[in-house]
Amino acid sequence: MKLLNIFKNFKNDESGAVTVDWVVLTAAVVGLGLVVINSIEGSLTAAGTDIASTLDSAAAK
Repeated sequence: MKLLNIFKNFKNDESGAVTVDWVVLTAAVVGLGLVVINSIEGSLTAAGTDIASTLDSAAAK
């Protein structure tokens, strides 16, 4: 009977459910961040190149 109570308590215990929710939420945020980074990476590289060339030409004058 004691073993049956242990299994019932284990089945009804929800203390780890919040941790699972946070792990899923964190994974979703990281995934969305990666999508955003991949979508703007080209534009940021082009902007950085333009800024570098502008600074180089200003320094040469």
